[in-house]
Amino acid sequence: MKKTILSFTAILLIMAFTGLPEELKIGSPIPSPDLKMKDITGKQISFNDAKMENGLLVIFSCNTCPWVIKNQNVADQAYNYALSKNIGVLVLNSNESERGTNDSKERMKEYAKQQNYRWPYLIDENSVMADAFGAKVTPECYLFNKEMKLVYHGAITDNPKTPSESSRAHLKVAIDEIVEGKTVSMVTSKAMGCTIKRKS
Repeated sequence: MKKTILSFTAILLIMAFTGLPEELKIGSPIPSPDLKMKDITGKQISFNDAKMENGLLVIFSCNTCPWVIKNQNVADQAYNYALSKNIGVLVLNSNESERGTNDSKERMKEYAKQQNYRWPYLIDENSVMADAFGAKVTPECYLFNKEMKLVYHGAITDNPKTPSESSRAHLKVAIDEIVEGKTVSMVTSKAMGCTIKRKS
């Protein structure tokens, strides 16, 4: 009991000094599944609204990050693949400090139209969900199974720097494994991208 209290205190101290939220652990249930968030059309959507028969894919993204832009083709392929496998897709924009400029609702609408988004693009007000997930960069992916438990967290492929040279599509492999009822063979990978712009 004493050890548990000390460990928890240590986590709180790390968060206080680094300002970083704790990362959602593999096997954790999705945070706040019924919380409604506004998408770029004004519709209110929760995680439970978006989930499909085989689960839900949540991605933290934005409009202008060079990492998002250079990974957009492999991202679109992976997200469309998830939908084809009866896995819901939600893209969240948590860049709250950029809401008046690059990540405004209007800019989000423009970007979604340019990219032919087939999935809701949500405004994560005050970065509430980014904090709940412990998300740090864009793009960063979280795959939940049909029980809405986290089974994969990280990058879309093994080469976010040069997506065209990727040799393993981490997200697609994880999708296939959960659809086939298998244990995900690689549960985490290093998400690389621009830092989420939380309000200071």
